[in-house]
Amino acid sequence: MTDLPTPCPTFGDVEAAAARLDGIATRTPLIRSAVLDECTGARVLLKAETLQRTGSFKFRGAYNAVSRLSDAARARGIVACSSGNHAQGVAAAAGLFQAPATIVMPTDAPALKRQRTEALGGRIVSYDRASGDRDRIAADLVEETGGTFVAPYDNRDVISGQGTAGLELVRQAEVMGLVPDMVLTPCGGGGLTAGLALALSELAPQAKLMTVEPEGFDDHARSFRSGHREHNQAKSGSVCDALLAERPGELTFAVNQPRVTEGLVVSDEEALAAVAYAWHTLKLVVEPGGAVALAALLSGRIDSRGRTVAVVLSGGNADPDVYARAVANNPGAA
Repeated sequence: MTDLPTPCPTFGDVEAAAARLDGIATRTPLIRSAVLDECTGARVLLKAETLQRTGSFKFRGAYNAVSRLSDAARARGIVACSSGNHAQGVAAAAGLFQAPATIVMPTDAPALKRQRTEALGGRIVSYDRASGDRDRIAADLVEETGGTFVAPYDNRDVISGQGTAGLELVRQAEVMGLVPDMVLTPCGGGGLTAGLALALSELAPQAKLMTVEPEGFDDHARSFRSGHREHNQAKSGSVCDALLAERPGELTFAVNQPRVTEGLVVSDEEALAAVAYAWHTLKLVVEPGGAVALAALLSGRIDSRGRTVAVVLSGGNADPDVYARAVANNPGAA
């Protein structure tokens, strides 16, 4: 393996992030549903990051990273790339420190995510996802402003912040008298997975951690099989806009490869059916990318019967049109 740009984060980094986020981030609930348990034959634990500040887990990592910067660095501004959830997390975190934030966002990002990013004080620089180079644009902005780039996943502090969701999950399960046998998580660039992996390796080493990705963007599943980072051929084309990274992060893959059991894949239709199930049955608003782990469970991608399965609902910033489509096409999902 090539030398990494920064050392891999540790469980100690996750614990330190939890201290920084205490009283700032929402301690999201771990939810059970008797109907879901009966449907799957499992003891299902839903980690509702949909209820996190800014509507996704991304606030955890963004705040941890921004809080670690010096006052002088924050004053020069924060630069980030995102289709929406990291954008909102960075804008909110920067706003708490009264720091400017500039976000490079694709033109096809959901309008709701763009609007909320701007409402939180973020300045958006648009690019075409299919032909543009967001990393180059962000690098030019850093050079122009002197700001600090906060990567959406390949950042030690971001990964550590995301790991606090794993700390909470295991400790909340303990209060219920349960220990997860499996943890299913949506996966884009791998930052949330890496944070969960660090927490689970320390607190619940017996739990099998599995990533879930949309069809056509299964770079993690393929990378775990091949042993090296695989690219996706397409840059767009899935309803799961939050999960369209080109390939696993260098840092995240180094953390995840030895710790993740398997990579699972679901279709857009299955993701939308899970969005509808969450609405009709669980009374939760989940965006398609945030619902893929639930989709994997509902579609039988794993043998869950008799097991305790934790499912991360990673985000709830659903585009209204897509949400309406999901619910209309899956009426009365139960």
